[in-house]
Amino acid sequence: MRVRGRGEDMRLAAAELGGELGERATLVQFSSAFCAPCRATRRILGEVAAMVPGVAHVEIDAEARLGLVRELEIRKTPTVLVLDGDGRVVRRAVGQPRRADVIAALGEAV
Repeated sequence: MRVRGRGEDMRLAAAELGGELGERATLVQFSSAFCAPCRATRRILGEVAAMVPGVAHVEIDAEARLGLVRELEIRKTPTVLVLDGDGRVVRRAVGQPRRADVIAALGEAV
């Protein structure tokens, strides 16, 4: 998994994501239908969101949302964006994340 911060002040709203933002942070997962690591990522992000109050998990079908995929320069699935409470992208990860990495990235968002 490669993780990098985003230098620009990019923000995403619930309307763009098709799901509600978490009060403290949101884990946004871009997936595709035949992506095996996407299933494991869904489970990990769902578990972390369930155990950390105020954190939501939103999964987006990359094939169904090509405009957003292009705008955010999503190249592979799974790609995970960590948003703060205002919807600002604070971290980005490509590949199946480890639970510890997700929790550490949330530390930047909350």
